[in-house]
Amino acid sequence: MRTFPQAQTAACPRRRNAEPTMAQLVGPLRKELADSLFSCRVLVVGAGGIGCELLKNLVLTGFKNIEVIDLDTIDVSNLNRQFLFQKKHVGKSKAQVAKESVLRFCPSANITAYHDSIMNPDYNVEFFRNFQLVMNALDNRAARNHVNRMCLAADIPLIESGTAGYLGQVTVIKKGQTECYECQPKPTQKTFPGCTIRNTPSEPIHCIVWAKYLFNQLFGEEDADQEVSPDTADPEAAWNPADAAARATASDQDGDIKRVSTKEWARSTGYDPVKLFNKLFKDDIMYLLTMDKLWKKRKAPLPLDWTEIQQIESSQEEACGTGLKDQQVLGVQGYTQLFRRSVETLRSQLIEKGEGAELVWDKDDPPAMDFVTAAANLRMNVFSMNMKSRFDVKSMAGNIIPAIATTNAVIAGLIVLEALKILNSDFDQCRTIFLNKQPNPRKKLLVPCALDRPNSNCYVCASKPEVTVKLNVHKTIVQALQDKILKEKFGMVAPDVQIEDGKGTILISSEEGETEANNNKFLSDFGIRNGSRLQADDFLQDYTLLVNVIHSEELEKDVEFEVVGDAPDKAPAPSAPEEGKNIANGNKDSAQPSTSSKAAAEDDDVLIIDSDEEPSSSTMEASPESSNRKRKHHDADDAASKRKRLDQQPADDDEDIIALD
Repeated sequence: MRTFPQAQTAACPRRRNAEPTMAQLVGPLRKELADSLFSCRVLVVGAGGIGCELLKNLVLTGFKNIEVIDLDTIDVSNLNRQFLFQKKHVGKSKAQVAKESVLRFCPSANITAYHDSIMNPDYNVEFFRNFQLVMNALDNRAARNHVNRMCLAADIPLIESGTAGYLGQVTVIKKGQTECYECQPKPTQKTFPGCTIRNTPSEPIHCIVWAKYLFNQLFGEEDADQEVSPDTADPEAAWNPADAAARATASDQDGDIKRVSTKEWARSTGYDPVKLFNKLFKDDIMYLLTMDKLWKKRKAPLPLDWTEIQQIESSQEEACGTGLKDQQVLGVQGYTQLFRRSVETLRSQLIEKGEGAELVWDKDDPPAMDFVTAAANLRMNVFSMNMKSRFDVKSMAGNIIPAIATTNAVIAGLIVLEALKILNSDFDQCRTIFLNKQPNPRKKLLVPCALDRPNSNCYVCASKPEVTVKLNVHKTIVQALQDKILKEKFGMVAPDVQIEDGKGTILISSEEGETEANNNKFLSDFGIRNGSRLQADDFLQDYTLLVNVIHSEELEKDVEFEVVGDAPDKAPAPSAPEEGKNIANGNKDSAQPSTSSKAAAEDDDVLIIDSDEEPSSSTMEASPESSNRKRKHHDADDAASKRKRLDQQPADDDEDIIALD
């Protein structure tokens, strides 16, 4: 009988576990560079999709002194691409497990792991100065902004990276020589008007946002800005609330339409799933129908009734689609039962936590995800949209672009190549490199671009950062200045604010409780008026920002402030939606069945520039017209091919390619 040898790793366990030789590690690197790899200290921020590949690449290239930090723990959903983790590691620290796994590749490496947030004050400027190089493998903009500022303050080179589906990007940031991460506009996360979420949803994402709001209102921290009941102040519905309320036929038995908080009402029912269901999907919808002006040009919603749904034959409720359970779309009855089960589970969790407890929504928490999936799909059905699979809902609810393991591997390799250039003192050879979804006419997926010079208007890396903010000093309170403007908008972590009034009045202090009495006072109470100047310092980031105040009483509705001038906030506005097809409530997507392969649009926001001259990274964001002018091809068919590719770019390419892992 013919026999076959076992795989080499099984037959030769000693060889599999043996540490690679120095020659294998450094390969063709010259001795001076190889020596620098062994001596330098590098910081890797993030141990997820890119981070796992990067840590493996670093030790196999010859880096010996590595520190890695990540706040997350390992989830089952990570295992398909974060190869340093196994099922037995679920729930453990990503940074710690990544360290242990990488040491099996190179046991002599000196790796320190931190299960912590990089924004912890312990990791200050002095901490960053311990390293010769910092490499980002992050998945959120707040942390990216913070690391960018810390590296600028410590004057340490930073290699920034990110992936989005098949797209990827690597760039190098060095103080005074290149753009920093915040030099160019970053599109803000999409938001939707409250009246759209509460009254007239037209896209599945509107229903998913509503369902997440509902989770918080029922089980989490209540937020007045996340109300889910019908919006009686909808400017589009010029109607009389008193008359409409009288016409509403909501039943007292299943939950009426009293204007009380959602959580208060839910508690009074004992979180009864049937009463919750009938209020949310029957009574509230009937109340919306009384706002008849809303439905003159829209398809009116169709209320759901719990009793009627229970009478549906189960044979009529087969799941749509095949394959994994998460990729199936249930029927109305299926989502009704999922709603009931998730409410009962969440209610039990709330009781276990005790009086006054709150739950936090997490896309990786099964009961929370079940609740949002069920509630969102039931609302989609009410508003005549095709329902979505749990996979699709999770992708949209968690702002997820599906991660591709090979993309992470390519980007991690490019990070190491840029690191070698820096350590070899070849900074002039460093590039911004884009990984595209399709090859360009020269059959290349990777497009290198020259690094751009710093933006003189950047409010982070300019020699004297300064911004101008327009607001109403009589309506803006100190708390809003701190939380919404300085922290949320300008990325500060612990700001101290002093008024330049000749007295040095302290408006905000990062010391707990020191200026708490100021929080609910208006800016005008401190003499702040048109033309006032505020000096905001963040000692953790070693960052000072001068804020010029312009008083205005003519801001648009629901706009609390505006950044005036050239601050890096002016991302290109998305194109107007395509008109023509009026499906359901105007939602083009609602006419399409749910397909998990399209769970999140992988927008090509990197235009392919292929010219005889090396472009700068800023030209990669040029318009199709301007990029065409840069090309120097004489082949007409080739040029036409490129124009066709650019013309096919999605109309709403406004996703930041380096905002997601």
